[in-house]
Amino acid sequence: MKLETQSALSTEHLTCIMFDMDNTLFDFVHAKTQACQKIVNHIGCGNALELFQYFRRPGCGFEDWNNIRDYICDIGVFSQSMYDECCHIYETEKLRAVDPYPNAVPTIRELKEMGLKIAILTDAHSTNAKKRLEKTGVSKWLDALFCADITGSSKPSHQTFLFALEALDLQPYETLFVGDSLRRDIVPSKALGMYTAYAAYGDRNNDTYKRYETASPDFILNDISEVLDLLGHGKKT
Repeated sequence: MKLETQSALSTEHLTCIMFDMDNTLFDFVHAKTQACQKIVNHIGCGNALELFQYFRRPGCGFEDWNNIRDYICDIGVFSQSMYDECCHIYETEKLRAVDPYPNAVPTIRELKEMGLKIAILTDAHSTNAKKRLEKTGVSKWLDALFCADITGSSKPSHQTFLFALEALDLQPYETLFVGDSLRRDIVPSKALGMYTAYAAYGDRNNDTYKRYETASPDFILNDISEVLDLLGHGKKT
């Protein structure tokens, strides 16, 4: 899917680029599956993809360690020591495998140098978010970080977006939101009047392209660096 052929945004009113974090700045699904594989290797049985699917169950937190507990119970290898070891492996290997997309840091750095505010709005807990942003080298370019435990709500609730806008003293039309989830990022931010850029490169949902026209993002990105094109700045070599 190609970038929408629309005119560049006017920087006259745009003062902030607000990014989702996981799968928008780096491939978090890859990091989690790598961690799941390490757990399976450690316990000597099971399947990494099956374990990963436990994290995707409705009503279960995407980072909740109870997913690990349930899995090792279901395959019959639970013990408290095994559970503790698996949780440690999960956190260590997940963070180790987090790497920014090739153009993520240069793009954010250039946006910052253009005088724009850079914010992150994520459903991750602030403790985890800070570790991942430090690991990827993004944190030093940020003006603000908003996490679920800070905003008091999670996407797609409008409240989490409104909290960030109010904290930064911004109107929606002054902000471009970049995210990989049509349902959780694009639909709510667009409904509030923010510009929206759908990070198609990071969306890991199989039905993405069937749903994108319904969500109607203002722009579609195949690479994070294309944000610069929207602002009239091409990629620097």
